[in-house]
Amino acid sequence: MEFSVKSGSPEKQRTACVVVGVYEPRRLTPSAQRIDDLTDGYISSLIRRGDLEGKVGQTLLLHNIDNTLCDRILLVGCGRERDLSFTQYRKIISQSVSTLNDTGSMEAVFYLTELPVKGCNSSQRIRHAIEAAQDSLYRFDQLKSKKDTTRRPLRKIVLTVPNRRDLTDGEQAVREGMAITQGIQLAKDLGNMPGNICTPGYLADRAVTLSKVYSNLSTEILEEAELEKMGMNAFLSVSKGSRQPAKMIVMNFLNGDPADAPICLVGKGVTFDSGGISLKPGAAMDEMKYDMCGAASVLGTINAIAELQLEINVMAVIPTTENMPDGMATKPGDIVTSLSGTTIEILNTDAEGRLILCDALSYCERFNPSVVIDVATLTGACVVALGKHAAGLFSNHSPLCHELINAGKSTGDRVWEMPLWDEYQEQLKSNFADLANIGGKEAGSVTAATFLSAFCKKYHWAHLDIAGVAWKSGNHKGATGRPVSLLTQYVIDQAGDS
Repeated sequence: MEFSVKSGSPEKQRTACVVVGVYEPRRLTPSAQRIDDLTDGYISSLIRRGDLEGKVGQTLLLHNIDNTLCDRILLVGCGRERDLSFTQYRKIISQSVSTLNDTGSMEAVFYLTELPVKGCNSSQRIRHAIEAAQDSLYRFDQLKSKKDTTRRPLRKIVLTVPNRRDLTDGEQAVREGMAITQGIQLAKDLGNMPGNICTPGYLADRAVTLSKVYSNLSTEILEEAELEKMGMNAFLSVSKGSRQPAKMIVMNFLNGDPADAPICLVGKGVTFDSGGISLKPGAAMDEMKYDMCGAASVLGTINAIAELQLEINVMAVIPTTENMPDGMATKPGDIVTSLSGTTIEILNTDAEGRLILCDALSYCERFNPSVVIDVATLTGACVVALGKHAAGLFSNHSPLCHELINAGKSTGDRVWEMPLWDEYQEQLKSNFADLANIGGKEAGSVTAATFLSAFCKKYHWAHLDIAGVAWKSGNHKGATGRPVSLLTQYVIDQAGDS
């Protein structure tokens, strides 16, 4: 899809379609009103007749309207103006794009960016429009023998700004939106790929391929022999039951001052999680291919910031493995020594994400990072706590926590701060090792984060538990690409402050 920005009146647009909004109840947006005035009240007469109420997502496609230069006009319901939220705005854009894609309009000029969305400026509305449009058109059909094709698909969207002086900011918003959606699509594709294809080796290959696109992005792959020599026994305890060798992917994007400490992003990359010896129930186990969505989102974020060529240094550390049952697999009660020297009693092999992450987090110390942010589909408990709307956020540094919250508000990719108090450490005590890898039934997402915090004492750290937001189930099953938008915005903000 091609996106661009321009200013100008709707009636002067020579295009396949002009898209304008109608508020509920039956009230025209400024651009719709302008067309109505020039067509002697044609649109308002249709609305008075009851053809469109203005409810969110309603559409009405008009053809060959007098005194206009476009082939079609699409009226889109926008709900009540005072209630127009980010979520509603995304629905409005998505419905508009789907309608245009199904009706043969290969290009369109959108005046929906004039809508007064709560908390969004013009640039943010442009970015959100691009993300919503790309999301509505996304399909994962690489593995289908017969693909559904649209005969005349929508190929070009022009997003409008109020004045010519707004074009520069609008063009930057398009660049950011395109880069972020490119990263989101990569994360979705990786997440949706089945576990028999998306193995640790596959993720490593994709990282190497990505680094070949950008001259200031490099990738190193650490193999099991090297990981064992380094002492990453917690990480390797998870891979023991798999015939797919574990990998540690280390990516280095250097585009800032060489003296500046890097931001380090860590992504959990369990390409299939059976639970190991602590085997999961069979129902919906196919969705455990999504247990590498943390890794996918980190790769997507690296893609986005490399595409934008942000003037900043960012590292990505991705431990990736399968978690499978086998005669060699780790058993409940086994004790391993992590890279940090901390001994861990593995009481449940299905609490494996924290085992691979703890060694990756210790590994990050060698880079002297400014901050470390890990991203993981870590606990079902976080889904119980927050549902599918917000990721859980844990941090040992209040400024970092606030910056991530603000980035989430800006992008709509929201997070919610969870407690990380000393009292929770009691639940992780072991009679036989320094730590247990689970803390019982209570506060499962908190004790998981508390476990990770034991390995992050030498730097500022945040943990995003994305188990509830990384994918959707049911009829719309598929990876969401979250939190690529949040992470990229955070890096954009840091690059702007440096």
